[in-house]
Amino acid sequence: MALDPSMPILVVDDYQTMVRIIRNLLKQLGFENVDDASDGSSAIAKMRDKKYGLVISDWNMEPMTGFELLRQVRNEEEIAATPFIMVTAESKTENVIAAKKAGVNNYIVKPFNAQTLKSKIESVCAA
Repeated sequence: MALDPSMPILVVDDYQTMVRIIRNLLKQLGFENVDDASDGSSAIAKMRDKKYGLVISDWNMEPMTGFELLRQVRNEEEIAATPFIMVTAESKTENVIAAKKAGVNNYIVKPFNAQTLKSKIESVCAA
């Protein structure tokens, strides 16, 4: 199934450079409808206002981590079904297991390229 380039995507990272990198990769893949949030609280607020087709969140953020954001999203009925990809610099097995248990749809380890991102998006969004 082809990806929908108009699908709204929310990128959550407290590091603006990473937000720009992911935004540029998404643009390369044809996605134009990209919002960003610099922390979990503002991400939740945006998700309550707008229905996103995908959330791409960093794991290591302050004050709310990507993992805590994921748990909160999965606990809110209105946004619980939103596909969620976690981005992390470390591929610790316990983190992957914890994220899977919390309901993450997929996982990307930095650094990654547009092709990796595309295949992860396809795996979670192409039903």
